Amino acid sequence: MVTTIPLQIPKTLRVSDEQFLEFVKANPELRLERTASGELIAMPPTGSESGFYNSELNVDVGLWNRQQHSGKIFDSSSGFRLPNGAIRSPDVSWVSQTRWDALTPKQRQGFAPLCPDFVVELVSKTDTLAEVQAKMVEYQENGCRLGWLINPKTRTVEIYRPDRPVATVAFSEPLSGENILPGFELNLQTIFGAEEE
Repeated sequence: MVTTIPLQIPKTLRVSDEQFLEFVKANPELRLERTASGELIAMPPTGSESGFYNSELNVDVGLWNRQQHSGKIFDSSSGFRLPNGAIRSPDVSWVSQTRWDALTPKQRQGFAPLCPDFVVELVSKTDTLAEVQAKMVEYQENGCRLGWLINPKTRTVEIYRPDRPVATVAFSEPLSGENILPGFELNLQTIFGAEEE
């Protein structure tokens, strides 16, 4: 019989880079992030439905990337050390090949010290919209060139781009990878189903 012990992290707790790495190594079963101020965040596992959606999104971006050979795609277990010091794990992320090649082998093995060029966050039942929106703004402020915040509950996507206001579109509108993922188009209705009448 497996017993799960809930993890309670005090909001006032702050951890350094070294402490975060030690904590991650000692607790490989946990999904952890760290804010720019050093706050440790434990993220609960996603439900099966959210896990399915995440996988489908990764498959679509991955198939495009396999044809283009223009970068590297990462899933939600991959952490990145953003320029502001936060360590974040987007649900789906992509880094251009040029930026990836500029990293040392050691940097690639750890939390790559960069913000992905493209990120997707999926609002799950355990997320608050405000927290995920704040994360999207953080990606944008740290160099992300295109971000999609997908909200299955409202069937909308918020699109984040540098120096532009956030745009909101419905699931019925195909998403374009624009000049970041050229030629990539995503129809969310193939993943989430068409809206019921």
